[in-house]
Amino acid sequence: MAMRDALEHVVRAWDTHESRTGGGAIVDYDCAPPAEPVAPASDRFAVLDQLEDLRADASPGPVADAIEAHRAYLSCLLGEHPDLNTYIAATQGCAPRGWTREYVEHRGDLAREALADLGVTWGPNTRDDLNALSEDVPADEAGDVIRGYADKHEATIRDLTGATAEFTLTVESVDIDAYWSYWLDGAGHDARLRINTRRAAFTQLDAYRFALHEVLGHALQYSNLAGVAETSDVDWPRLLAVHAPHQVLFEGLAQVLPLAAAPIDPAVIARTRLDHYTQLVSADLHRGINAGDSARACWDVARSQVPFWTGGDVASLLRDRTLDPQLRSYLWAYPAGIDWFMNLHEAGGSLLAEVLRDGYQRPLGPGELERRWPTGPRVGGNA
Repeated sequence: MAMRDALEHVVRAWDTHESRTGGGAIVDYDCAPPAEPVAPASDRFAVLDQLEDLRADASPGPVADAIEAHRAYLSCLLGEHPDLNTYIAATQGCAPRGWTREYVEHRGDLAREALADLGVTWGPNTRDDLNALSEDVPADEAGDVIRGYADKHEATIRDLTGATAEFTLTVESVDIDAYWSYWLDGAGHDARLRINTRRAAFTQLDAYRFALHEVLGHALQYSNLAGVAETSDVDWPRLLAVHAPHQVLFEGLAQVLPLAAAPIDPAVIARTRLDHYTQLVSADLHRGINAGDSARACWDVARSQVPFWTGGDVASLLRDRTLDPQLRSYLWAYPAGIDWFMNLHEAGGSLLAEVLRDGYQRPLGPGELERRWPTGPRVGGNA
């Protein structure tokens, strides 16, 4: 796996360079951490040269896909701003086609029906009313509560996914002006969960969902991938980055896992259906603002479709999906992932379990997901 190893060396050196110069992390999880630190790259253009050299010699496959994703992302860090279709295809591995208005409205109807079953009406107070149904968790207790839910459901998720690896979890609280409430990273079998107290809302339902999403979704999955990489000479890059094609799998699986573990819980159903719908609306805004729609037009669309979003919510959404090269790519993984996995969950049968098990053994790209379900929806939209 000379090409894989060469790519990993380049990316680790790039990651070290960024960390020493104040840039953001390139590697979010290292499934094969080296015994010794890698020296930093001299600059971003040196990394770009190396990636382009590797691209010229790479054969089609997961390593070549990762090379292209890293090259596209680095080019944007250097100031390029390709059209959204080109950028998402290069990084997330799927076309950002988006979803038809009829389909989005259908998903909105399903979300409203699920909320109505809980006695929650649709309007500017929907989010608050839904949160009020679940007991609040003090921020300083959130880590322990999340651990408790993870411990309770770990055996179920291991049975669903076939994961056997053990992992350790460190929980930290931070206060950061960022879109995320929770973020997980790490190396080998050691994961770190950061809770952003500025953004996180702590209810029992939130704690359950994020225990399944972050701990039993991401942490257990990444540790199991590290375990596979320890015992096999895998053909996929062992460095996980949110701007790479496996992210659709990771975020789609993690968003639907709470529902797969509790498929008849009305609160979990309502919250997952609401997330599905709002992710599709976000995707429409993601496409619109990048296609030249005005911010005002996007705001008008947003408040007509999601009445509980504030101007601040939408302003942050538009900023993240245009100005930040990482988020302009990464945030497409959420709607693309949840839509494909929700459809798979609703289809029933054994295929969801098969994909879950495969996804804990290797990082599947969108093309691999579609090949496993040829009659299913396209990843990235039906428009």
